[in-house]
Amino acid sequence: MITLYSKATSNGRKASIMLEETGLRYQVRPIDLAAKEQKQPWFLKLNPQGRIPVIADDDGPGGQPVTVFESGAILIYLAEKAGCFLPVEPRARAEVMKWLMFTSTHLTFTAMQVHWQVRLREQGKVHDLLDVWQEENDRVYGVYELGLGDGRRFLAGDDYSIADIAAYPWIYRWGMQGVDLPGMPRLHEWFERVGGRAAVQRGLDEPPRADNL
Repeated sequence: MITLYSKATSNGRKASIMLEETGLRYQVRPIDLAAKEQKQPWFLKLNPQGRIPVIADDDGPGGQPVTVFESGAILIYLAEKAGCFLPVEPRARAEVMKWLMFTSTHLTFTAMQVHWQVRLREQGKVHDLLDVWQEENDRVYGVYELGLGDGRRFLAGDDYSIADIAAYPWIYRWGMQGVDLPGMPRLHEWFERVGGRAAVQRGLDEPPRADNL
């Protein structure tokens, strides 16, 4: 059994969507981020950085328990365990990996900064870097729009992969980020295509989140 320690944030949803997509048996241990539960000693033993998501697999490699943190690493681990959404053929695998890494290093960072600045604005606090981060975030979105050229259905080609699973939960918040997603037709079509998957819809709400954001 896999235990998912998480909350339905953009990073947390990467893991829950992947678990839903693979059909692997799992249970959720919701983490109260507002109460700093992720900084408690018991959680820091799972992830010294004190962030979600984390998975603990009772049946890891060789039948031994394993704990994995960092959402990108979790996606790779689950893909290899389930044998799906990450090609074995080297060229196709490299295509998936480069988009996974782009999302992990660029979109995750820029969108997160926008989210923090928006929250500061909502609290009536100084948010003078919002325009700067929105501009950079728009640039990152533009990379996806260009990458989906030549009739690609998904980020790494014709097949759905962990690259799409990594990007979707952040792009799901495009409205909050102030992005003109409908103005990027290829990316918007991709967004609708991925969002129409039943497993994606289930994974967005694990653990359940009352505000639907």
